[in-house]
Amino acid sequence: MKAVTWQGKRDVRVETVPDPTIQEPTDAVIRVTSTGLCGSDLHLYEVLTPFMTPGDILGHEPMGIVEEVGPGVPDLKAGDRVVVPFQIACGDCWMCLNSLPTQCETTQVTGEGMGAALFGYTRLYGAVPGGQAEYLRVPQAQYGPIKVPEGPSDDRFVYLSDVLPTAWQAVEYADIPEGGSVAVLGLGPIGDMACRVAQVRGAGRVFGVDLVGDRLRRARARGVETFDLRSFDSEKELVAAIRDQTDGRGPDAVIDAVGTEAHGSAAARLVQNASALLPRKIGGLLAERFSVDRLAALHTAIELVRRGGTISLTGVYGGMADPMPMLTMFDKQLQFRMGQANVRRWVGEILPYLTDEDPLGVDDFATHRVPLSEAPQAYETFQQKRDGAVKFLMTP
Repeated sequence: MKAVTWQGKRDVRVETVPDPTIQEPTDAVIRVTSTGLCGSDLHLYEVLTPFMTPGDILGHEPMGIVEEVGPGVPDLKAGDRVVVPFQIACGDCWMCLNSLPTQCETTQVTGEGMGAALFGYTRLYGAVPGGQAEYLRVPQAQYGPIKVPEGPSDDRFVYLSDVLPTAWQAVEYADIPEGGSVAVLGLGPIGDMACRVAQVRGAGRVFGVDLVGDRLRRARARGVETFDLRSFDSEKELVAAIRDQTDGRGPDAVIDAVGTEAHGSAAARLVQNASALLPRKIGGLLAERFSVDRLAALHTAIELVRRGGTISLTGVYGGMADPMPMLTMFDKQLQFRMGQANVRRWVGEILPYLTDEDPLGVDDFATHRVPLSEAPQAYETFQQKRDGAVKFLMTP
């Protein structure tokens, strides 16, 4: 089959690899019909290279048709249409039963000290072959895959794999009061969708911050009050502008949908780049123990949110030596919630919004649709934020 493989920093290729097969009774194999390119994939493209191995198959946002199931998968059959969540979880352990499948005790990558295994996402999360491919082996298929109806296009449901539950959890964790305010930092796919989810869930005012004109225009068209970072000389000016819209206090909640891709510390970028250039074994140790993130967005969130407010972190951070303004965090009595989205936890709440009325705008959420063969160009365009790129869907 054809699959998108990682070969090095900023080097992904479409190659022929062996077809996946049933290996365990709880496996399924699906034929992928659509697969997304996620902002998190860009971390593998550039920042997290010490944790990758040439030939790793990328991608964690697939959906498709079931081709084969193992004997331990009673509720799926060949021909079922399914979305595959990005994390791999059993559904039966203590963590899964307590709505934390990202911490699944059956698939935890204990050797790396990490939570549940993820599709297509570094040795830290199991190095499981991903979904940017023609076919995908799905472990723990007795729990993971989400059956969806025939009829609507893949666009209606494919975002259940990651974008929708990640944005939904970001808003849930933000704990926005009914009619209250939230600022979303970063208007990439997750930030954009978080704005939409906040609106349909009753936020009174939604502020969006970015520095890419196409993303700002896209959010503004859906009623988001946007702020262009390029219009301010400093963080303090941006914070003051949003506070002016919230009676001088700041928004009730801030969602950081940027993560380590934020513009910020040159020193942090130097460490990231240095670790990427070292041999993988050494670079991995450096990145694990001593890496620091570019924390501009997180520091802005801490400064911006009102006293007693909540910060919801959905952007990916990977540093282990990040300096944090603990005095300010304590003094402002802030609450923080963060983590990978617990996909199956939120699916039942999201599905009623995936109707013909399409209140979340999923049917036209993708800005680019390309064949799998054009994945290398898609990664480059997305990484460089060219051509209005917000969301790529690829078709094998």
